[in-house]
Amino acid sequence: MSVLLFVAGLVALILGADALVKGASNLAASFGIPSLIIGLTVVAFGTSSPELAVSIGAAWSGQTTMALGNVVGSNVFNVLFILGVSALIVPMVVSRQLIRLDVPLMIGLSIGVWVLALDGRLGWIDGGVLVLVLIAYFAFLIRQGRHERGDDADDGARPPRQLAWNLVRVGVGLALLVLGSRWLVSSAVTFAEALGVSELVIGLTIVAAGTSLPEVVTSIMAAMKGERDIAVGNVVGSNLFNIMGVLGLAAVVAPDGLAVTPAVLRFDLPVMMAVAIACLPIFFTGGVISRLEGGVLFGYYLAYTAYLILAASHHEALPAFSGAMLWFVGPLTVLGLVVSLRRSRTATSTG
Repeated sequence: MSVLLFVAGLVALILGADALVKGASNLAASFGIPSLIIGLTVVAFGTSSPELAVSIGAAWSGQTTMALGNVVGSNVFNVLFILGVSALIVPMVVSRQLIRLDVPLMIGLSIGVWVLALDGRLGWIDGGVLVLVLIAYFAFLIRQGRHERGDDADDGARPPRQLAWNLVRVGVGLALLVLGSRWLVSSAVTFAEALGVSELVIGLTIVAAGTSLPEVVTSIMAAMKGERDIAVGNVVGSNLFNIMGVLGLAAVVAPDGLAVTPAVLRFDLPVMMAVAIACLPIFFTGGVISRLEGGVLFGYYLAYTAYLILAASHHEALPAFSGAMLWFVGPLTVLGLVVSLRRSRTATSTG
């Protein structure tokens, strides 16, 4: 029964996110909002709506470690898995705005969450600060969109029937997300208890990957259709919304805030910071995420998942695996990024 409930929850989340994204995107287009802003806001925030529903539901129910693990795991999954697989399909072009504004903001927020969590808890004040930053960021994007649109742009008015249909889509999508999140959280807790695995690990892996499925479908399809900027913007925008909106609101609604364990402070949050920081040099290498860099990202996700499994099972191979990642794979990756960056600068100066 728990397996069926889990699958039903994932299906409801995917269908709900699809309906919400399509309806909200059409509504935004009806009011003349530029496509870039739609990608960074409506599409990115809409595909993160499963994370929002699951984390708030988990926080309200007292599963605070799952709520936090879902956000951290989703952000790691988005960059390492989604960008990695998308770049393996086709090299991903990165816009200058993402390099100059959105990625640095993602890095700053990731570090900021770790600082706020140093006292062992993300309270409602911490969550309120994150939500206020989200509002300011959203206002900036809307202002930028209006500036880019200009006064002569077509408002793209749509017939009332079409507007009503899109509103219905949004409402149905939200209802499916709420229902699906309840089923998913309930079944995930049952899995954790039956397998003896912590809620945090379940949140970092199964729930995080499951709630990120809308981002997976959106980014991979965008990459295959040549809409590479949308694919990258969807990942970065989703990560920003996860931190500011999902984590912020979850901290606000949790009765006693979100508890942050020492293990999360020592490993999971630093991994989220490292993944965000790693985006900047990769994005700087000619403004393109190459297939090689995509393969590195995907390989790191496999290594991250393997570490979580070994740690959860207290496997004897964990020390050797950790040592290899710390002293071999990590420095080798940094060296590769430095070489790629120098080649990019050389090509730019000679071109």
